[in-house]
Amino acid sequence: MTYSAPLREMQFLLDHVVGMSDLTALDRYSEATPDLVAAILGEAGKFTAEVLAPLRRTGDLQGSKLVNGTVETPAGFKEAYAQYVDGGWNALSADPEYGGQGMPFILSCAFMEMITSANMAFGLCPMLGQGAVEALLAHAVPDLQDRYLPNLVSGKWTGTMNLTEPQAGSDVGALRTKADRQADGSYLIQGQKIFITWGDHDVAENVLHLVLARLPDAPQGTKGISLFLVPKFMINDDGSLGARNDLRVVSLEHKLGIHASPTCVMAFGDNGGCVGYLIGEENKGMSCMFTMMNHARLNVGLQGIGCAELAYQQAYAYARDRVQGVPMGTEPADRAPIFEHADVRRMLLTMKASTEAARAIAFLNANAMDLAHNATDKEDRWWNQGLADLLTPLSKGYGTDIGVENASLAVQVHGGMGFIEETGVAQTLRDARITPIYEGTNGIQALDLVGRKLAQDGGEHWQALFRRIEGFLNSLPTDGDLGAIRTDLGDALVALRQATAWIMAERAQNMRAVAAGATPYLRLFSMTVGGYLLAVGAKAAFAELKTPDADREFLQSRVVLARFFAEQLLPPASALMGPITRGDGLLFALSPDQLAV
Repeated sequence: MTYSAPLREMQFLLDHVVGMSDLTALDRYSEATPDLVAAILGEAGKFTAEVLAPLRRTGDLQGSKLVNGTVETPAGFKEAYAQYVDGGWNALSADPEYGGQGMPFILSCAFMEMITSANMAFGLCPMLGQGAVEALLAHAVPDLQDRYLPNLVSGKWTGTMNLTEPQAGSDVGALRTKADRQADGSYLIQGQKIFITWGDHDVAENVLHLVLARLPDAPQGTKGISLFLVPKFMINDDGSLGARNDLRVVSLEHKLGIHASPTCVMAFGDNGGCVGYLIGEENKGMSCMFTMMNHARLNVGLQGIGCAELAYQQAYAYARDRVQGVPMGTEPADRAPIFEHADVRRMLLTMKASTEAARAIAFLNANAMDLAHNATDKEDRWWNQGLADLLTPLSKGYGTDIGVENASLAVQVHGGMGFIEETGVAQTLRDARITPIYEGTNGIQALDLVGRKLAQDGGEHWQALFRRIEGFLNSLPTDGDLGAIRTDLGDALVALRQATAWIMAERAQNMRAVAAGATPYLRLFSMTVGGYLLAVGAKAAFAELKTPDADREFLQSRVVLARFFAEQLLPPASALMGPITRGDGLLFALSPDQLAV
């Protein structure tokens, strides 16, 4: 099976569902014409399929290795990364002031999905570098920006995110890495970080670490954390690379998946000479890092979607080729491909519909982020920032859950062959499994949604989104395919509204009860929004079918997938209102000793 980028699906989303035309109407993106967007997506599909996908299996088998203190990546990765940089892919949506091409961020998101489907381990490297660009643009002083951004934007240098420590985990406020002020305005960093993705490698000449650390007089907890840029190699006044900074790779983690991506234990300042530079203000590091983290959370959601898409393509290819059994209800002379069996069809449609729903959420999220930064009207910027904030936990949580679920279904479609490494689908499941964990576990995403995002601006954003969905439902006919979608999507919206009202009422008196229902609430919210966006696509497809040169098979598939999602997948999601609103009593009804029995 050869990966093929879902170009038609992506283009349809951009044109008919998420409203990219609102972006291209802005002066900033006036060059992003439909023809140029289609050309960029087409070339991205070729690059990922022809250059990155062939390295996926060999990278998994070889893995990255620590040799004499330096990380060596698998064969072909260094050359592929050079092609990636030479093609200008890293700079696609970056600021032209620092060498970027200035295209909408949503195009980089589409490309990130393609990269993940083709070679997830490779894609982790540029993903983190692009997040570092966002953090420096938003918070660094001009001198740091001028010194580091051009090579970070181009991809000549790469970036990392250093949060986690052995004793801290997701509790970032417990970190112990130290930073001491120096007379020249720099800081000396000392401490150890774990789980540092692409913390060292041989594909680029320098690595820029964004490191969270604590000053000696800092307050306790997250309020006392600062963010620092710590380069692997120091930079001379003429911009050339200087001496090696006092940092090193202690070891590489042995992981379930993404073997080609080096996950490093990093030591800073073993010899007391690790130099770092403050990003933003002292003790304001978490707000600076959240710029990078929110960027990364959407991209990790896209990684989940990339895994889901790859899993579907693997399962579909196998189901078309594998001949086994006689489908019930037919009397063929010979056995048929398993594609003809009802349960296999159910799994394939589940994978396809859920992948497209998750992709639609992520693309809408990216489009909102673009408009939040660039819309000319202040009210538009406010609304889109709130929408982006609301959708980010959905993109990350639902996108990565679907990646794991679809990869597991792909193994099931393969049957016993799915459990054999040579088919490649087991790697998809192994690689996908990290995505619900890093960049904030999906449980943390759910808590962020109920704890922060619902209350933001007095709840105006979710209320406006619900009204938008309701208005769309009222525009649908009451019969036919769209009528069926209207009924089931309407039921889901009712359940979501009731669950949200319960959460908002309980927030003031019992946050533990709210936390108990947070994860099923995230699922209900995500699936309702995903079903709505698929329905928007189905309505647009009906309109397109009336045109003379319509791609009828593709457009009809938009309608069938939206109806399948609404009829088959949304009803169980609507039933989550019960678990969401029943509080925390059952979760804490048993003591630790009782659970041990």
